Amino acid sequence: MIKKEHQLLVPFIGSPWKSFTFKEIKELCKKSSKSYVFAVLKKLVKEEILREEKAGNVILYISNLCSLKAQAYSALVAEHLAWNRALPYQNLQKAAEKVPTPFYIFIVTGSYAKNAQKKGSDIDVVVIIDDAEEAKSIYAQLRFTCELSVPEIHLYVFRKSEFLEMLLSKQANYGKEIAKNNLILHGAEAYYQIINEALERGFNDKNLS
Repeated sequence: MIKKEHQLLVPFIGSPWKSFTFKEIKELCKKSSKSYVFAVLKKLVKEEILREEKAGNVILYISNLCSLKAQAYSALVAEHLAWNRALPYQNLQKAAEKVPTPFYIFIVTGSYAKNAQKKGSDIDVVVIIDDAEEAKSIYAQLRFTCELSVPEIHLYVFRKSEFLEMLLSKQANYGKEIAKNNLILHGAEAYYQIINEALERGFNDKNLS
């Protein structure tokens, strides 16, 4: 269970590249107390989980993903949110347990991540693996389990470098859709490390448009 104060990190989980004003955070988190939100934001900045930026007279808050602590806290909140959504977790866990490598990120995307699934909708699952692994081999080992799942799991497997390059590309692609809509069931800390690397290489909102 995440602490109450960590609920203020929720806006930064889905858009860790985006900055938010105090008012936006208060409204997105549905908090009524200005003093509470202000105190928690200051604490998160002090702990280097968030950082402040000034835009004229306005203070903006942004995830401090260059900090390992921020990556860890973001991962904790992201996985907590994912495991508390209406998903067929038993089938997803069976597929995740079949991934034959110690390093992997297991993401639900598509309609289930948007909470827009319909009866009979497939579950779009993305597995991100280390560059030393072979994506085709891992896909082949998971395919049978995914096809037998009800609802069926529509599987994608990418190497870490492939996902990073998709984020940095100027063209629309599936990697950007994953970044915009995801539920991370496993490996969220590694996911935010990739996002941080993308940010350090110039990734921003414009890459997603």
